[in-house]
Amino acid sequence: MDWTIAIRDARDRIAAHVVQTPIAALDINGMRVEIKMEHLQHTGSFKARGAFNTLLSGPVPEAGIVAASGGNHGAAVAFAARKLGLAAHVFVPKIAGPAKIELIRATGANLTVVEGEYASALEQARRFEESTGACQVHAYDAPATVAGQGTVLCEWEDQGLDADTILIAVGGGGLIGGALRWLTGRRKVVAVEPQMAPTLHAAREAGGPVDVDVGGIAANALGAKRIGSICYAAARDHGVECVLVTEAAIAEAQEWLWRNAHQLVEPAGATALAALLSGAYVPAAGERVAVLICGANVAPDPFAKGPG
Repeated sequence: MDWTIAIRDARDRIAAHVVQTPIAALDINGMRVEIKMEHLQHTGSFKARGAFNTLLSGPVPEAGIVAASGGNHGAAVAFAARKLGLAAHVFVPKIAGPAKIELIRATGANLTVVEGEYASALEQARRFEESTGACQVHAYDAPATVAGQGTVLCEWEDQGLDADTILIAVGGGGLIGGALRWLTGRRKVVAVEPQMAPTLHAAREAGGPVDVDVGGIAANALGAKRIGSICYAAARDHGVECVLVTEAAIAEAQEWLWRNAHQLVEPAGATALAALLSGAYVPAAGERVAVLICGANVAPDPFAKGPG
């Protein structure tokens, strides 16, 4: 597969349906750090790119589409389906949290909340796919999804990305997989994972994707039990440095973004920055660093109305 062509085609395909998200520069301890604010994308995460690319890439069966999600992917698929006039059924685990669950429900999609984690939602979505003939829109391990997510870096470079190194949070690997396939080694990519959800780290140690236990404050976005095969292959082919960050570091980065940049993001959205702020990743002298901010769906919703 020629990923460069696939990602360029995806960008053309989804251009009318997604936001070109802004970039900015932050001062972190005297160092200029470029950020891309992909948390300002439709439904509050980069996931809309992969969802639209998948739904626009071919015919959708009469049964519609189905997706399993920790929350952000489900919201993006439901949003894309509504915009394109398609029926959607989304399965999410309870740990998605009320903010993301309500975001999906507001799109009008059929929603099923299941016990357990993302893996449980994926199992039920696959059963639904088999019984109805609906088209499965995978959250991170399908070519159309990964190509759609890769448009983030394609767009960022067109905006004048000025960095040697890009820090990207990792869950199942769709976002960083797309980034690696677009960049093809032209820039260094650092994969940042929570210590409580180390899917890519574990795969690299094991020599291939393996199941891991997941938990922690970012689990409803970075809580895949196993890294996607597409991401793992991209990491193997193009090289990626992996760092792990603590729960405290993620929470501190989330607060730092609010207090210093007035950006309200979810824990997953702050995870990549946490590596820089906590010292889990230390740039070399003169190294130009960029950070991808990927999600905004905070739980609990700070503006949610209480009972009554």
